Amino acid sequence: MAKKKQPAGTPAIVALTAAGAEFTVHAYEHDPAHPSYGEEAAQAMGVSPDRVFKTLIAEVDGALVVAVVPVSGSLDLKALAAAVSGKRAAMADPALAERTTGYVRGGISPLGQRKRLRTVLDASASAHATICVSAGRRGLEVELPPSTLTTLTSATTSPISRP
Repeated sequence: MAKKKQPAGTPAIVALTAAGAEFTVHAYEHDPAHPSYGEEAAQAMGVSPDRVFKTLIAEVDGALVVAVVPVSGSLDLKALAAAVSGKRAAMADPALAERTTGYVRGGISPLGQRKRLRTVLDASASAHATICVSAGRRGLEVELPPSTLTTLTSATTSPISRP
């Protein structure tokens, strides 16, 4: 698989490049007043919100877990807990999520995180040839096949989102 030349910079892009993965970077001007990072990304790139996935950090039975779900829906915490054989899930404290991943809220990527966390990708990703996830900075997305994301993050796939 030939790798495309991409701008270096974020840990996510560095990880993709090091893995020799096929991916495309999409940059856009981030508007701090926009109410949703994910919806803003979809609009700016002209991509369906079903193909743009947000990275959320949750706590399942005291352990941090990465949930990657479409921006068109929301995370089903009970489904996430079940996907990792847990009992109870809650959204993680934003400051803890930032410290653990090394990214800022609205720019958390499932790739290249400071500490590798268990990752669950919503099953809907498999319906698309490529999906977009944060490249590690607000206003920067990376487009890649869901299988690449699953491989590089050792993610499991499960239906963890709801409309």
